[in-house]
Amino acid sequence: MMEKETDRMIRSASRTWSLSIVAILVCLGSMLANGGCATTAPSGASNAPTSIGVVNPQRILSETTVGQHVTEQLNSFMKDRQMLLELEQRELRKLEDELVSQGTVLSPEARKRREDKFRRRMIAYQQKVADLNREVQEKQKELLDEFRAHVKRVVASLAQTRGLLVVLEYGPGTSTLYHQPQLDLTEQVIQAMNQTP
Repeated sequence: MMEKETDRMIRSASRTWSLSIVAILVCLGSMLANGGCATTAPSGASNAPTSIGVVNPQRILSETTVGQHVTEQLNSFMKDRQMLLELEQRELRKLEDELVSQGTVLSPEARKRREDKFRRRMIAYQQKVADLNREVQEKQKELLDEFRAHVKRVVASLAQTRGLLVVLEYGPGTSTLYHQPQLDLTEQVIQAMNQTP
């Protein structure tokens, strides 16, 4: 369950990382200023230079050493928090079982005290869950922001070397519906990131 949540949170963070709208606006600005966005024409057409590239952020996260390390750190952080919650859950279940099993033999006052104690513990548990979720989200943001900054530097370097004006994201959850395979920089980004410490 936690791994699915980790994957969901990583995918969600990848989507927020998307600068597709900004890139489209840059491209539209380029179209207005320069009369169009240059792309490589299909075979048999003119050989205009490519000014757009694309990357798959999910692949970069999963196939780079840095990305794998980020994922491991986040999973470890979440696992530690999950262990704390499981311990608390066991204690709550124990209190609940005691309340149910002894409920008929307890005096009304004693039963009310135990019910109140259980409710207080349940409220504290729910607050702890909320706090730990907030901690996980903050840690996720911290780790992914560092990772994104690293990816951005590598992508910017590759884009400048190739004379690209815009680099868009593609993959699930992005707004890029189609791209020609020769526009994909993902493999080069992965190689560059795995070569740099």
